[in-house]
Amino acid sequence: MKFNHKRKLIGYSNLLDHPIRISPFLFSRDFLLWALLGLVGGGIAGLYWITLESMIHLLEGIGGWMIVPLMTSAGLLAGLVIHWIGDPGEIHLMVNNIRFNKGKLNPKNNPSMIISSLICVAAGGSLGPEAPLVQVTGSTGTWLGKIFRLKGEKLRTYSIAGMAAGFTALFGAPLGGSLFAVEILHHKHMLEYYRAVIPALVASCFSYIVFALIIHLGLGPIWNFPSYKYEGIFDFGYAFGIAIIAAAVAWVFIYITKGCKMVFDKISLPIYFKTTLGGFILGWIGFGFPVTRYFGHHEINGLIEMDLQWMGLLMILGMKILAISVTVTSGWRGGFIIPLFFVGTCLGLLLCEFFPSLNPILTWVSCMAAVNACVTRTPVSTTILLSVLTGFGHFVPILIASLTGYFLAPKVPFIHSQLKKIES
Repeated sequence: MKFNHKRKLIGYSNLLDHPIRISPFLFSRDFLLWALLGLVGGGIAGLYWITLESMIHLLEGIGGWMIVPLMTSAGLLAGLVIHWIGDPGEIHLMVNNIRFNKGKLNPKNNPSMIISSLICVAAGGSLGPEAPLVQVTGSTGTWLGKIFRLKGEKLRTYSIAGMAAGFTALFGAPLGGSLFAVEILHHKHMLEYYRAVIPALVASCFSYIVFALIIHLGLGPIWNFPSYKYEGIFDFGYAFGIAIIAAAVAWVFIYITKGCKMVFDKISLPIYFKTTLGGFILGWIGFGFPVTRYFGHHEINGLIEMDLQWMGLLMILGMKILAISVTVTSGWRGGFIIPLFFVGTCLGLLLCEFFPSLNPILTWVSCMAAVNACVTRTPVSTTILLSVLTGFGHFVPILIASLTGYFLAPKVPFIHSQLKKIES
């Protein structure tokens, strides 16, 4: 009798040790904070995009030989901003901070990143706004986490959720943007930071809603690809074969970028000299091949409508790869995900010129998937993003192409901070 009485007392004391939960649902304060992060991230992304579109509209009318002094001046101005305000770093640094700096992204780098990236992207650099947006929204997640005194894995989770909000705003794909933010952090283990998946999804959904309201974004693909018609089981084999060629082109891009980096690293001068030289080179590339200017958001549709022969496509492909490499290594700010989709589209058009029997849509999308997955090591999120951005309704061929590009990638990743420290 006494034993049962003591057991009841122990049970009551254990019950009192736990906080009383009125709500029977998983809904909690964390959900509200993730939603708040998404709302703030979507607002930041919307304002950034409106500013960028206004600047592009102002500068894109400048053509001909005037592109050279325009981009040279833009390179000088962006370099001076970085020199005076501070170096915001690149995507390598952002991934490194998430993985090895307790998940902290420093908001003090945001002014330099915002101003320099707006100048670089609006002037016609071959990098997009994805990296700047992700840096700003990710550091917003860090800031919000610090306000609520979060530490360790929880703080890292908020930074990743902020990154997801930025990716989603640009791509218009909450699921793809969330997985991309998690997947890009490690080149082997997609869900190393699996705790961040649900927070990233919540923040992404709210970010997408706010961003869509600000810029009046509609549902549907942003690139006007014709509808794809499944022609049989051999389409999967075609996707695999096309992806092998695309992976080889991705290797070419990686090694050209490494070569450009070696050249610019040997220039022991302040960064504004490098950005000015980069702008001068990009200006001449843009003068000779205007479609290679900018990051590809609108240019992919223009490239498809140009109806070029194989020689023209080959020249554009080579110049675009060189333009991205120079932009990345000369200190210009931006991200290379959408530019890599442009490279894949151009390669797909080129393959269709050599092999007219290929299905054009399958070829274009397979090349886009394999090139991006090979460089960024993100096969799953690349598949989801392309299915949304292109309206390609058949999931499996894109996944086959993405996985092919992923497994044919160089052992040392292009984003070096994807490696673990012990592997480095």
